[in-house]
Amino acid sequence: MGIFDKFKNRQAQDKARDMSDAAEKKVNDKTGNKYEGQVDDAQQRMERGMGMDRDKPDQP
Repeated sequence: MGIFDKFKNRQAQDKARDMSDAAEKKVNDKTGNKYEGQVDDAQQRMERGMGMDRDKPDQP
């Protein structure tokens, strides 16, 4: 795996995080933040399942 493969992977993860955040915001806006905790939990589970755990430090 070359340096550009790592760059593409990081770009894809950043874009996926941005899309995940946008979806979370939209759902919270539509529901008036009534289910904010459940939406956040679902977002975190989805990201962990895709290997995008925000709490895990980035790998070099």
